[in-house]
Amino acid sequence: MENILLEAEKYVIRLLNEKLDNVYVYHNLSHTQRVVATIKELFENSNISDKNKEHLELAAWFHDTGFIKGAEAHEKESSKIATAFLEKNKYPELDTKSVSELILATEMFYEPANALEKLIRDADSAHIGSKNYDEICELLRKEWELASNKILSESEWLNENINWLTTKHRFYSDIASAKWDARKGKNLSQLLKSQKKLKHEVEKLKHKKDELSFKKSKVELPERGIETMFRVALRNHITLSDIADTKANILLSVNAIIISLVLSNLVSKLDNPSNDYLIWPTVIFAAFTVASIVLSVLATRPNVTKGKFSKQDVADKKVNLLFFGNFHKMKLDEFEWAMHEMMKDRDYLYGSLTKDLYFLGLVLNRKYNLLRTTYTVFMIGIVISVIAFAVAFHFYGIETPATTVL
Repeated sequence: MENILLEAEKYVIRLLNEKLDNVYVYHNLSHTQRVVATIKELFENSNISDKNKEHLELAAWFHDTGFIKGAEAHEKESSKIATAFLEKNKYPELDTKSVSELILATEMFYEPANALEKLIRDADSAHIGSKNYDEICELLRKEWELASNKILSESEWLNENINWLTTKHRFYSDIASAKWDARKGKNLSQLLKSQKKLKHEVEKLKHKKDELSFKKSKVELPERGIETMFRVALRNHITLSDIADTKANILLSVNAIIISLVLSNLVSKLDNPSNDYLIWPTVIFAAFTVASIVLSVLATRPNVTKGKFSKQDVADKKVNLLFFGNFHKMKLDEFEWAMHEMMKDRDYLYGSLTKDLYFLGLVLNRKYNLLRTTYTVFMIGIVISVIAFAVAFHFYGIETPATTVL
């Protein structure tokens, strides 16, 4: 059970990070991980069998993978992706079918037919009973704008949410209803208050000349959604950077151990003429090991920056104050002044976040390209070294008594 779940987690994380379009700021890896955590929470104290728990967790991991090919009919595409993965991993046919049916049960207006389908649907919509409902909904709204060109005013968006909570959504399982109905009611109440407040504001603004500009700044811009989008994206990039550093450290440690063993146990014996046939295999082995170490170091070696900026750089919006490399040599009062200037300018602030995200992406690209090269060199080196030793022993080792090698 644990192996297939671990493999599914790694596969889905890699699939969504590599192939999911950036416009899907809601239906992304964070949403998938949230649904997986929620489904575990729902069946934690239930009497569901371990096999059914496994089916539910697998369905949670794969239920939105179909978004890599678009939002339309993504449930069917998710089912195909899950089925292909499970068949490749020789998962039982009946269990694969059960997982596929659970994924299809997440379709928007599908009525669940059994307890498991109720749980997966409740987990998929658990944000409705969350304290972070507003923030999560803003991400969905931004996704509609980016992916479907579906732009709603604040009033239309509130109506859409109120209509959904009052007439279209319900928690199907008893455990989900007990956990989240109360919070859902509070969220609905807050939406109704916001709707009432908005109507009052619109009526007042009808008599003001700046009505249009106010609506654009207050109604159409999902500020909280944008901030959440940046927060999620930056966190994902930093996580990927940590993964790359960990992989590089593993390779560095392994190769360091190998080169130590070569130097201590093998090289010292090459001064014996009877072991001359081992010289070239040893050189090949050591060369590839050293190359892997150098590439691993390059993948984790930080860049050195000047750490200074001028007031003109701040005025021209040329310096990114969110990266420590641009200010680590500045005095505190100069940095505080620059930050204050940036916080007063919305475009400068969001521009700095965008640059930070972009350059993190460039760093990740460099790290992962170096890591790919390192793993390739390490793999080829191991293969060639084994072949070289085998050839040496076969053609030359047999001419020398075994005791002389030692």
